[in-house]
Amino acid sequence: MTDAGDPGELAPSDPAATAPEAVREPRPWIERIGLAFIALLLVILFGGVSAASWIGGEPFLAIMAGIGCLMTLWVGALTLVRG
Repeated sequence: MTDAGDPGELAPSDPAATAPEAVREPRPWIERIGLAFIALLLVILFGGVSAASWIGGEPFLAIMAGIGCLMTLWVGALTLVRG
């Protein structure tokens, strides 16, 4: 047993025993499409920043924005596929 001043164990020893059953239902199609649309807008913005940075001579910023563009595109596609 730990005393009150000890920052020892704060959670139950078996969290799976106390966690409720996690049943995940897919999102409705209208929500998926809306989230994918928002992701598409961000992809366009990231792509614009990437292109402007490349033209302006900032290759590091251009590469970072390009990575952000690709990652956002990936997540937007997963939102449609997985729900």
